[in-house]
Amino acid sequence: MKQLLIKTEQHCQFINIDRQVQQVVREANIVSGVCYVFAPHTTAAVTINENADPDVVRDIIRVLEKLVPWGADYAHTEGNAAAHAKAAILGPSETLLVQEGRLVLGSWQSIYFCEFDGPRSRRILVDVRAGG
Repeated sequence: MKQLLIKTEQHCQFINIDRQVQQVVREANIVSGVCYVFAPHTTAAVTINENADPDVVRDIIRVLEKLVPWGADYAHTEGNAAAHAKAAILGPSETLLVQEGRLVLGSWQSIYFCEFDGPRSRRILVDVRAGG
């Protein structure tokens, strides 16, 4: 298992981590298998979505902000309840296939680390296993 370190710059931000995750796959020297990407944080997430049009990511952030506004009346008094809810909606992990030593992603897909309580220093755990 490898650990990636990410410094986020904004309160709500999606960061493309394709290159870093692919590097872990390359270093694992596995031709065929599975890659697990996990964010061990309760106010961050990992998701796969479109990489071709940056408006898609902006729209997802906009939708999440509308669904879970930052300043609503939450019982969690620490002040970041919205970040917890957004992270719960998207989830902490993604599982990807590895084929011929490369991540299997669709033409328009990328892996994103999703920050909902930034700016912060974050960790992402990546584990690559041989199989199939």
